[in-house]
Amino acid sequence: MRLGRVLFQLHGLASQHFSEASKMSVAIVGAGKIGQAMARGFVRAGLVKAERIISSSPDPDCLTQIGALGVRTTYVNKDAVKPSNVVFLSVKPNIMPSVLREIAPVVGEDHLIISLAAGITIEYIEKKLPPKSRVVRVMSNTPCLVGEGATIFARGATTKPHDAEIVRKFFSSLGYCDEGDESFIDAVTGLSGSGPAYAFCAIDALADGGVKMGLPRQLSIKLAAQTLLGAAKMILETGKHPMDLKDDVCSPGGSTICAIHKLEEDGFRKCLIDAVEVATLKSKELSEQKDDGPEEFHCIR
Repeated sequence: MRLGRVLFQLHGLASQHFSEASKMSVAIVGAGKIGQAMARGFVRAGLVKAERIISSSPDPDCLTQIGALGVRTTYVNKDAVKPSNVVFLSVKPNIMPSVLREIAPVVGEDHLIISLAAGITIEYIEKKLPPKSRVVRVMSNTPCLVGEGATIFARGATTKPHDAEIVRKFFSSLGYCDEGDESFIDAVTGLSGSGPAYAFCAIDALADGGVKMGLPRQLSIKLAAQTLLGAAKMILETGKHPMDLKDDVCSPGGSTICAIHKLEEDGFRKCLIDAVEVATLKSKELSEQKDDGPEEFHCIR
């Protein structure tokens, strides 16, 4: 009975924090495409009203675009962060050091700081902000622009118990979201963070194959993109292993198994495995750099 009462109380607390999400003030530091996608997704999901979001950027065009969503805007990062409860740092890694220096004087224990910058560790951010700052590191990807993102997050040592649910609720409005250990983040970067680029290359190559065999370019691109979309949905919705679904397509002596043989012969699987590996190692390299200069981080992914 006591355990049941505790679980009921925890559920009540989680529900309370969910209902309070719409009352939160949100800052999005960085009003680029990802920042705009977050604002659009949060408002569309009813998590927070547009007027309770404030975004900062030095780029007037970006501010105009995100402002069109009903979001308040400013050129000054501190002005966005100070009045907000939840702060999303949607900036490139190379400018993160200067952003952290700027906002540190106004960050308090009431702020939940959520970083989307690849290669920048929780420890690094915590050292640049006041003690006991609540920091969460997130790795998402560009399909969050269309509500089909893949996001993994890790929490710092001084986050509160309900912070995970807040982060999960926000990023679930942009696609798939789950919590993991920070040690996963580099591999997540190599797989899903960089993964859309691999998929785009695959779609382009499939389309080229269609064109080579006589299909119009636009039809080839649509068929290739829809094919990858449909295949992905089959995995997610059926729960079957990809190789089981592959076997369902490969008839004995048919065209598909011949094509699979050619892919294996040319190292298709090895190329993808190697791509994830090198992207992961590059992310680790960025994470291990400790200098304070703005030149320390050279790329996002």
